[in-house]
Amino acid sequence: MLAALALALAVVPPAQAEPGLIEQDISFPSGELTLHGTVIAPATGTGHPAVVMVHGSGRVSREGYRAEAEAFARAGVVTLVYDKRPKRSKSDVDFALLADDALAAVRALRGRPNVDPARTGLWGVSEGGWVAPIAAAGSTDVAFVVTVGAPGVAPERQQSWNLVNRLAAAGVSGSLVDTVSRTTLGLLVGAGLFPESGYDPAPVLERVTQPVLGLWGDLDRVIPGAESMRVFRESFDRGGNRHYTLRAVPGADHTMRLSPDGFQRGDEISPAYLEQVASWVTGDGSRAVEVGAPPQQERQSAPVPAGSPVVQLVVAALLVVAFAGYGVGALVRRRRRADAVPGHGRPARVLATTGLLSVLGLLAYLGYLASSGAKSLGVVVLGRPLPWLALQLLAVAVTAATVVTVVKLRSRPTFRTGLLVAGGVVFVPWAVHWGLLLP
Repeated sequence: MLAALALALAVVPPAQAEPGLIEQDISFPSGELTLHGTVIAPATGTGHPAVVMVHGSGRVSREGYRAEAEAFARAGVVTLVYDKRPKRSKSDVDFALLADDALAAVRALRGRPNVDPARTGLWGVSEGGWVAPIAAAGSTDVAFVVTVGAPGVAPERQQSWNLVNRLAAAGVSGSLVDTVSRTTLGLLVGAGLFPESGYDPAPVLERVTQPVLGLWGDLDRVIPGAESMRVFRESFDRGGNRHYTLRAVPGADHTMRLSPDGFQRGDEISPAYLEQVASWVTGDGSRAVEVGAPPQQERQSAPVPAGSPVVQLVVAALLVVAFAGYGVGALVRRRRRADAVPGHGRPARVLATTGLLSVLGLLAYLGYLASSGAKSLGVVVLGRPLPWLALQLLAVAVTAATVVTVVKLRSRPTFRTGLLVAGGVVFVPWAVHWGLLLP
């Protein structure tokens, strides 16, 4: 009885997804994990081509790709969408592990009775455009690769380019752009908090011998499409792959949704994109080299140099000690002006207050922008979000107070005021580095 019950539970009858399609939930092992997915297939026929859909970044479930999976199935392609392995943190990303998951899904799909294993491949979007080629380069089980919005540059370089576009679209200009897209990002890279930092997709692409269809939205603002298409073409040529098709899809954004400008995401998937994938996968296999016009790209991406978290931590700590120490010393001694020379007590207090607010405010604001991906900037005035404008005004006040305090300090220096002025002097190049004293 127990054996019969177990067999009944293991064989899940296919469910009717929509007219002409069937779907079935499956589970399959990948290393120490058991992954879960859904196979969506034509209701009739056998020997169909098949594709495993590999996720983009973030916490994506199989439902995020259902619309495309059903469209591919209607075109005669058996499609497997599965839940991405869980992440412990934002920096918990391992392309090799994700590629192993994709290969495990391919093995599960190839064994189905209505699938032609010799025509079973991978589809990868965004981050999946890094992962799917890794899987294909390491296994002959993968018959072909379809990439959508695949980056041809390193992850931190792609993210820097994305941030510049996002800030520009919000009306932000000036020093904050470099502060967010390069200085802050470089510090995260240096601290080891940016996942897969420095990954170069070109050597992997050189080892991909299977046919490849690479598609980029003509209005993609997330990855540098023209650069990525060039990297794909040059890498395939160096590796000797002569079976690739690279195209831009008009009117489509990063995820192939129709969009007026690439920033406003629509709900409709580009019909041209769906048709190109379906016809290429179900075609007769004659896949000669074809490279279309590159997608739009207004600016080039640039490498992001790694920052030094130790240096920045030490400098920030010294500034906090210098600025906060002035006020703490006054409270401990219970004297507000007794040990300060009359005439420079007020500038010193202004320096201590504005300096501390400026340092702590910058750390808090950049932490917020890093955690939110700079997606919510609020009101922008003169090309600056209001918090950034306030921080820049504070930095000017700190600089002015430092000059006045230095002049006043000549008459009778003390340890507290000397430490305070030293903090003000160090603050100036620190503020320039972080863009607070730049236009």
